[in-house]
Amino acid sequence: MRENVTFGSVCSGIEAAQLAFNPFGLKQLWSSEIAEFPSKVLDFHYPHIPNVGNMTELPSFILDKKYSAPDVFCGGTPCQAFSLAGWKNGLSDERGQLTMTFIEIANAIDKIRETENKKPAIVLWENVEGVINDKTNAFGNFIAGLAGYDEELKISKWSKSGFVLGKTRNVAWRVIDAKYFGLPQQRKRLYVMAGGKDFRPDQLLFEFDNKNVELLFKNNSSKRKNGSPTLFGDDIELSENEEQIIFKDNTKFEFFRKYTDCLYSAYGTKWNGNAAAYNGSLYVAQNDRIRRFTPLECERLMGFPDNYTLVNGNSDTNRYQAVGNSWAVPVVKWIGQQIANYFADGHNENIEWVKYVREHKNNLHTKLFLLDGIHALSNGQYLNASAFPNNPIEGNLADIVQTDEVPEKFYLSPQACKGILRRKFERDIKMNSELQRLMTIISEELKYQDA
Repeated sequence: MRENVTFGSVCSGIEAAQLAFNPFGLKQLWSSEIAEFPSKVLDFHYPHIPNVGNMTELPSFILDKKYSAPDVFCGGTPCQAFSLAGWKNGLSDERGQLTMTFIEIANAIDKIRETENKKPAIVLWENVEGVINDKTNAFGNFIAGLAGYDEELKISKWSKSGFVLGKTRNVAWRVIDAKYFGLPQQRKRLYVMAGGKDFRPDQLLFEFDNKNVELLFKNNSSKRKNGSPTLFGDDIELSENEEQIIFKDNTKFEFFRKYTDCLYSAYGTKWNGNAAAYNGSLYVAQNDRIRRFTPLECERLMGFPDNYTLVNGNSDTNRYQAVGNSWAVPVVKWIGQQIANYFADGHNENIEWVKYVREHKNNLHTKLFLLDGIHALSNGQYLNASAFPNNPIEGNLADIVQTDEVPEKFYLSPQACKGILRRKFERDIKMNSELQRLMTIISEELKYQDA
């Protein structure tokens, strides 16, 4: 890889990007985080990397050369209630404005890089999958702004992956599920990659293969989407076994699903009243007592080193929130590997595929391709733009459980079990049968306590 490839991040959180990019030699120039606890984590692990603080100041900082313009710029801003028209007129939702600030930062970086005779930066943006279904067309505004247009890109429905040959940048996006990257957690996130007109992000974010794809998906039926021969969509699931019992260090552990639901930031405070309270995906039974996952186990579920968030001034709630708001490290590491390969080669391999996929008409009359799933190309080759990689790795919950003594506060009390069961019956909610059995046994302890 070319020496001294650099990156900067905004909405940095606890800096999953640093962990993901560092193995490939990418050097971080700056981060941008304002939340108190994540900032403490950054200061603890990366004291020599400046935290800019409020990202809204970064465009002027970059243009004034107070901070350098990196080769790679990444972040994951809130993406609600904004429009290019509102942006141009100074009207915007405060959260949506951060997304437009993200584009402003990218533009400032490229402006400075141009004066330094450097190529435009590679831009990486992460967000929840649901942003593509936003009723205000937030995604269409973001993609258009990133691609260099002054008005939003409008279509009837956004796909889970796609590619735009834009005015100033080419943009690709893909929903990827972390559970196929060695983490036993179903965590689908949208990743958007962009760069200058001579950069093809599709070559990094999508995969091209002529052997693994057929082997991986041979049992799935053929479909057609967007006028191209698509073998299957994003609704394929690897096998999901139900209960699993293991013994580890003479301790019995029981899992209610093969992988967890998506770990959310409020898991530390709202963990017994949502879907996970009934399907059991965010519980583990330890010696027949049900408990939530500990902060350490949640770090492992996201691919962080053990006790990464165990810093001075932490609380369990702080740790849950910081981890739940972060990125799945192995997924971003895979993307980091693609970026590192690009800088090592100095160019894209550029496997031409657009002639095999129908262009999607749009109001901006730009070249737009909506993908989803796997597309057959020529010579038996395939384009993989689905939520899973060509070489999926399944994680195991047995590898993330904490075997030393777990504090009592993480266990469900008999009262909590009784309350969850009461809601289950009152609302006729479907519940994992083994979870219900254990909760019933635990809740009945109240009878003996009251006797």
